[in-house]
Amino acid sequence: MHESEHPAPARRRHWRLLRAAAVAAAAATIAGVGAYAAEWRPFGPARPAVHPDAVAQAEAFLADWAGGRAEGAGARTTSPDRAQTTLRNFTAGLDITAPSLTAGAASVAKDGTVIIAFSAQMPVTGLGTWSYDSQIPVRRQQDGAWKVAWDLSLVHPNLSSTEKFRLQRQSTEATPVTDRSGKPLSATAGPSLKPMLTQIAHRAGAGPRGAIERINRVSEEVTGVEARFGKEEGAAAGQSIRSTLDSTWQAAADQALAATAGGRDAALVALRIDNGEILAVANSPVAGFNRALSGTYAPGSTWKIVTTSALLLGGAVKPGDIVDCPKYLTVGKQFHNVETSEFPGATFTKNFTESCNTGFISLRDKIGDSELGDVAAKYFGIGQKWNVGLPTFDGSVPVPGGQTEKAASMIGQGRVLGNPLTMASVAATAASGSFHQPTITPDAQDKTTTTALPAKVVTQLRALMRVTVTDGTARGLADLPGNVGAKTGTAEVGESAPNNGWVVATRGNVAVAVVVEGGITGGSSAVPVVRHLLQAVPHDPS
Repeated sequence: MHESEHPAPARRRHWRLLRAAAVAAAAATIAGVGAYAAEWRPFGPARPAVHPDAVAQAEAFLADWAGGRAEGAGARTTSPDRAQTTLRNFTAGLDITAPSLTAGAASVAKDGTVIIAFSAQMPVTGLGTWSYDSQIPVRRQQDGAWKVAWDLSLVHPNLSSTEKFRLQRQSTEATPVTDRSGKPLSATAGPSLKPMLTQIAHRAGAGPRGAIERINRVSEEVTGVEARFGKEEGAAAGQSIRSTLDSTWQAAADQALAATAGGRDAALVALRIDNGEILAVANSPVAGFNRALSGTYAPGSTWKIVTTSALLLGGAVKPGDIVDCPKYLTVGKQFHNVETSEFPGATFTKNFTESCNTGFISLRDKIGDSELGDVAAKYFGIGQKWNVGLPTFDGSVPVPGGQTEKAASMIGQGRVLGNPLTMASVAATAASGSFHQPTITPDAQDKTTTTALPAKVVTQLRALMRVTVTDGTARGLADLPGNVGAKTGTAEVGESAPNNGWVVATRGNVAVAVVVEGGITGGSSAVPVVRHLLQAVPHDPS
């Protein structure tokens, strides 16, 4: 396999540093790599720079908190014992599992305190996700080290010495959810269904109801409501809720992950190409975070479908053009291919089918700095707000902060983020030429605005994805019937962590995307999952 080995941001944690007025976006480095940036005013002296050690400490604090390591998170603060106790009580008392905490912009206060904003997605068991924003103050200590300045308000802006939170549940009778044909769905058909069925019912107002209340610590009097879950009036008693899921595809998707993912964390989405209806969503493990729909991953070389679209749309390259693929290419840092492979005198088609990073990066000057994100949004709907019917992360393609970051973006690294949902949609759009917002409930409204890809570009993308199967990195799918097309990907998640393996594939009217965390390469880890799935379900859904 010959996919990316360029470092990518840590999952579910990315952040941007913005400059004021007319100054361009400052460079940002994601999770675990430290960041160093400054904010400027349009007039007057520059503000102090954001120290990278302060940002790193804040990110590590968020990582420990999200990972359930309260002791580790507390040790990064100025009050370890209090912080540890509060964080544990907060998540346990509110029945929060697998928080997702994403660092945002950083700034420097007048006293030198570094302020890092963050967004919190707090899944409350059986009810839904509580979302809010807060910020972390980090101060330099006398010994020169940076520590989180502990305060209750950093956990939540309204948590204080006088007020705390309480979870109130109101149980309701479960409402059945059916698949696209009206067949009742249950976790016996696919383990991944269990949390999703609750969420679908909840979105329809038929699931459990509850609230997170703010109360006075002394009197226990309710002083406000932070979040409500469920609707006062939902589906009528005994009335079922129809989804777009297909029982056969869902069962096969769960079985494919169980049989071929090797026990690693993994996720899969399958959807219809012609209308975006989701046929299956599978996660391993099943409990906790829905990485298939809400994960934030670097998509690696599967993103080259979008990069290729941008190049073809602008006439920057043709499939038969010679694009040299050397072992190494330096753009601020050294980029290379998996196993340092090289293809001297290769065509662009060869670069695509063998997923040559250096060849793609060499074409970076042929597209504008914002062009990749513009194409992703205009033609693929990436970064627009999707209304799927369940909570989702709909992709992000920030304007690169410099040439090194632009080079990384060309191969689906840097700050480009997606998940199996967004990448299955990318594959579907490439196959059909038109973006169809993915949906899991038939009544989900599409408020996106996109443009169809030119027919010539669609023809070229289909051909490139087909050759990737017959003579490229996805050749593990070559003997399957049905004119399968695909693009593999390998995305690094850090200097010491093993790569994530990716693949997107199309067959008939179905598009599939799979990510296997720590899977090393897409061809070795993700392709077998798709192969198992397509063999198990040889026909398109009706």
